[in-house]
Amino acid sequence: MDAVKQDDVADLAAPTQAPEPRWLEGIERDAWLSLIGVIIRLPAALDAQLQRDAGLSHFEYTVMVNLSNADDHVLRMSQLAALCHSSLSRLSHVVARLERRGWLRRDPCPDDGRATLATLTDDGFAKLASAAPGHVDAVRAYVIDALDPEQLGQLSALGDTILGRLDGDTPRR
Repeated sequence: MDAVKQDDVADLAAPTQAPEPRWLEGIERDAWLSLIGVIIRLPAALDAQLQRDAGLSHFEYTVMVNLSNADDHVLRMSQLAALCHSSLSRLSHVVARLERRGWLRRDPCPDDGRATLATLTDDGFAKLASAAPGHVDAVRAYVIDALDPEQLGQLSALGDTILGRLDGDTPRR
């Protein structure tokens, strides 16, 4: 066996230093803090408006909107979860709550016994139709009317870029 030098043993025993983090500075920090403010405050504002005016959470509204946009108002639960940027577990809890209110229905998929279909009921569509005007007014007040057309295009592109990093190829619209 080769002799090991004392310096080699010391190098092996020394803890490895993690590289220094790339701290956010200047515009990076400002952009991040601004985004975090929007991430925290906008959902809370939209939830408050929908709860006050329609008795819905923003996530419940999002689930119903995605179903309303689907052919025959029906989607597989896995597709709905992807469109809502949600786990199947979270979606299942919300769908069960909406189902108890009569706004959604779940059925086995006739083509695939392992899959479940979510369907927006007529009552659910009516609930969504009554909630939509107030919600759109809030979205306009908080976001759309605050930006000019160029900024809206930039916001859309930025959102898609960030979601692409988060979701990979998950469909977003």
